[in-house]
Amino acid sequence: MLRTWGRTRDVLTGEKTWVEVTTDEQGFDDMVMLTTLAQVCKLNLGESPFYADWGIPAEPSVITQIYPDYYVQLTQQRFAPFFPSLLMHKMPDAVDERGAPAPYYSFEAVTHYGSYLAYQVPI
Repeated sequence: MLRTWGRTRDVLTGEKTWVEVTTDEQGFDDMVMLTTLAQVCKLNLGESPFYADWGIPAEPSVITQIYPDYYVQLTQQRFAPFFPSLLMHKMPDAVDERGAPAPYYSFEAVTHYGSYLAYQVPI
């Protein structure tokens, strides 16, 4: 049985709470691994004392203006064995709310239940 923690935010009050995510009754770890994937994508490279080579170097990417494609693909390779399908790729010609080029990435996963989950996020 796997366990991880993820933080959620109430859209009405803005209150943030930590929620425990564990293996489901059928023995699938899909939600545990998706929560861990989200945490790794929020993690800055070298920030974890236990997994220093995990995370996305977002701050250095902003400074150097080089997209963190290598680290996104490395993260995809680490998590792909836990899903029937996991795709993470840069969205071409993505811009932020000011119209400037921005590193937006598309995350697409198929769970063991057959559910398709897709999300686009800035890194």
